[in-house]
Amino acid sequence: MAEITSEVLIERLTAWGVDTVFGLPGDGINGIMEGLRRHAGKVRFVLVHHEETAAFMATAYAKATGRIGVCLATSGPGGIHLVNGLYDAKLDHAPVLAITGLQESSVLGTAYQQEVALDRLFEDVTEYNQVVMNPAQLPALVDIAIRTAYARHGVAHLTIPNDVQIAPAHQDPYQTVAPVRPPATTPVYLSPTVRPHDDDLRRAADLLNAGRKVAILAGIGARGAGHLVEEAAQRLGAPIVKSLLGKMVVPDDSPYVIGGLGLLGTKPSEELMEEADTLLMLGTNFPYTKFLPEPGKAKVVQVELDPARAGTRIPTDLPLVGDVGATLAALLPMLDRKDGDHLRDYRERFADWQHAMAALEAPDRDPIAPQYLAHQLDVLAADDAVLCCDSGTVATWAARHWQIRGRREFYLSGTLATMAPGLPYALAVQHAFPGRQVIAYVGDGGFAMLMAEFHTAVRYRLPVKVVINNNNSLGQILWEQMVLGYPEHGVRFGEPLPDYAGWASGCGGFGVRVDKPGDVPGALREALAYDGPALLDVAVNPDEPPLPGKVTYEQAKKFATAFLKGQPNRASIATTLFKDKIQQLRG
Repeated sequence: MAEITSEVLIERLTAWGVDTVFGLPGDGINGIMEGLRRHAGKVRFVLVHHEETAAFMATAYAKATGRIGVCLATSGPGGIHLVNGLYDAKLDHAPVLAITGLQESSVLGTAYQQEVALDRLFEDVTEYNQVVMNPAQLPALVDIAIRTAYARHGVAHLTIPNDVQIAPAHQDPYQTVAPVRPPATTPVYLSPTVRPHDDDLRRAADLLNAGRKVAILAGIGARGAGHLVEEAAQRLGAPIVKSLLGKMVVPDDSPYVIGGLGLLGTKPSEELMEEADTLLMLGTNFPYTKFLPEPGKAKVVQVELDPARAGTRIPTDLPLVGDVGATLAALLPMLDRKDGDHLRDYRERFADWQHAMAALEAPDRDPIAPQYLAHQLDVLAADDAVLCCDSGTVATWAARHWQIRGRREFYLSGTLATMAPGLPYALAVQHAFPGRQVIAYVGDGGFAMLMAEFHTAVRYRLPVKVVINNNNSLGQILWEQMVLGYPEHGVRFGEPLPDYAGWASGCGGFGVRVDKPGDVPGALREALAYDGPALLDVAVNPDEPPLPGKVTYEQAKKFATAFLKGQPNRASIATTLFKDKIQQLRG
């Protein structure tokens, strides 16, 4: 068979080390599918039930491996479905290549069926975005797209008309009039090691050495440099606070960690941000500015790889443009060793916080407390387990009750905070690391959106474990409504209850539903030990509030206002809050 242009595309992906493409076929990419078929021994095509899943999987693959994630969708509606997952990649800075189909070049602009200008639609989400109009453009455009995705930590997009996909490879059908020839490039990207100038490092060290109450805020940009972050904390006598995305940067049992920050964070972390006179931000662009020190109250040193992001959240006295690892390696010898009183104070506060959280993990609370489910998951999961979490109340329980230890990892949609990525993330991570225990910890609302992908797990024999924190509601929205002073509305699903465990069994996997606290440990053990995809649907207390680490007077007043305005479940919510407080006093 004569080689077609789509084969050039697939061969170039292979040259970049791509071995997997996540997607869904369609008539707009039949040529690309043929290229994949002809090279099935080199690149595996993972068929999903929804293109949004393909984009989430490419994003998770990139986050977990550091390598380019690739997703494929047909023209028109197929490409449109990619957008949510691609924004997840964009906002969390994951290198992803999206490939889409396009109508034949001869009918573009004629309102042909499913004709959507995907290049224009993707303008905001991409760092590189190109229509391939000539077979001679490949493979150079693949090289540029992938190199750009790596360099700018974001999304690249190539959309290819049907006729170009199946055109003879390497042919230039047009006569050139300019002094050019088809571009020639190589599939190579070299990641630079970036570190600040010595003068800037010296000034940063002087500022940090002068601080009496130093705090460290570590984000996902510090991944791989956790030991250096801890050494900085030791020298500066500084407690470490972690962003949610940065949860796995430093172990939770580190003698310097005092938890996360924000609505899902801890009380000591919030108090530290109020009292610190110096803040060292490492690889984070933490967006919730209300939880950062008030402008002018603390001196700020921020280590950030992208100069444009330094100082965008809080006035920064000294931005250090560089990789966190390389920067800390150069900065550490310049730091003075402080006494540990400040750190000891906050570690004692954190111990009190942990005691209060442990009290909420009690096994005798009925209905099942979500904190108990999260704690049991933490206890029974392997020390190298990967937890893929959905957005919503599950993120709160994971942030506070899932402990990073050993080789554990943690992934979620951080900045976009979209619903439904938990299961697709788990599939992609399990595909990348077949020997690891991978768990999707999801809410019932998010799971229902893309639950068809449990069937994908069974088809590909991906032994993911799905744990549904089922409150039969959109729990996070429920509490957000109440904190605004509004009674809940339109957030509980009611009857009849979906049979998610039955769906898992119907797909050929393991499925069980649990509604009694005493059954949780045994069911979890059985699911985790099952040789294949397993789903545990746990009915948790829908009236358990994901309270912030430090409840303000204004928040409490708004909460009370919602009760006075007719909160429909106020009795059960009040009872739960009362039981929580009693449990903590007992503890």
